[in-house]
Amino acid sequence: MRILALDAALARCSAGLVEDRVLLAARQAEAARGHAALLPALARQVMEEAGRRIDLVAVTVGPGGFTGLRAALSLAHGVALGAGVPVIGVSVGEALADALPHLGVRALWVAIDSRRGRVFLECEGTVRAWAAGSLPEPSGPVAVAGDAAAPVAAALAARGSDVMLTDARLPLPRHVALVAERRHLGALPARAAQPMYVDPPEVRMPADPPRPAPRE
Repeated sequence: MRILALDAALARCSAGLVEDRVLLAARQAEAARGHAALLPALARQVMEEAGRRIDLVAVTVGPGGFTGLRAALSLAHGVALGAGVPVIGVSVGEALADALPHLGVRALWVAIDSRRGRVFLECEGTVRAWAAGSLPEPSGPVAVAGDAAAPVAAALAARGSDVMLTDARLPLPRHVALVAERRHLGALPARAAQPMYVDPPEVRMPADPPRPAPRE
């Protein structure tokens, strides 16, 4: 199965083509903004290098930034529609967990910078936003991944928690693809390829509809 994996949830855009668990081609670019322009170019480069035939599109759905998520999902659905293939959603936490298969008894906490003075914490199948000073108490040993892993691990260690800081910070295309493949085959619960929003979008529609233009 050939899978195009797309990610723009955090401060990096990436695209990769994976077949039979092997990464055939990948491109990535650091990007605090501009995901909508960067990601299509990366996907095009990957498919030009490794071939345009695909059987599935995998895309990260969050948690992450509103603009990046929308850019990646729009591209994923467009490519999938054009190719006549399914599109499968993967959370950032699922992709990072796939990169960390040997944690033993440690529960994985994936900490994402919300850019609003809080962190999105994905663990035990749920995602919630927490203030840095009010993180929950782990019920046992934990490992922390994600782009906000270092401050979260430090805060937990200061409390005396048994915590391990991992080096997994951002999703990689191969792991996004592998999670999507398992989901497609029924080994994981279904997840819609729709944005996983924890906070409401910063841009909101007005509560009242706009007034009509005055008549001349």
